[in-house]
Amino acid sequence: MPPKQKYTKEEMIAAAVEIIRKNGREGLTARGLGEELGSSSRPVFTVFRNMEEVYQETVNAVKGIYNGYIQEGLSKEPAFEGVGIQYIRFAREEPNLFKLLFMTGGEISPRLPDVLSVIDENSSRILEAVRKEYGMDEENSRRLYQCLWIFTHGIATLCANGVCRFTEPEIGGMLTDVCGGMLIKLGGVRRRKDD
Repeated sequence: MPPKQKYTKEEMIAAAVEIIRKNGREGLTARGLGEELGSSSRPVFTVFRNMEEVYQETVNAVKGIYNGYIQEGLSKEPAFEGVGIQYIRFAREEPNLFKLLFMTGGEISPRLPDVLSVIDENSSRILEAVRKEYGMDEENSRRLYQCLWIFTHGIATLCANGVCRFTEPEIGGMLTDVCGGMLIKLGGVRRRKDD
């Protein structure tokens, strides 16, 4: 008969998220998880087969936290800039969680045409916001999204690593300036709310 579970899967994943939040990905070990739960590492393996399974479930939980930030950005006007600000806010407020999702090499290194859909499961919703907001065809919407994502990711990386501390108005101004320049290049227009 298998040992009785002392902690639920959800409790263990919440503890794993806290470990990464405090100590980064390297801090997530069986021993560290047991300590965070106030026990040995043994209860971990009554719920999970191995630490890779813990890690994958933890990444999924962190994606859920990140998705909350993006959903809030999509509710802003303009939505696309709201997403950029929220992406950077996630990096500032949750630097180790940001690093886990966006600064850890994966099994594949996508090329530019595929980078957004591989890196962010929200990409189709964000791309749709770009099309609606700026009245561009799919190709130019994708180009705008790619360029601004790369710019935004650079700012977010600087913030997550503590290299720069930008205020939200500074971030908004930078995103607006770069977006404006790209709109001139691509021929997009910002739609008014009454359009």
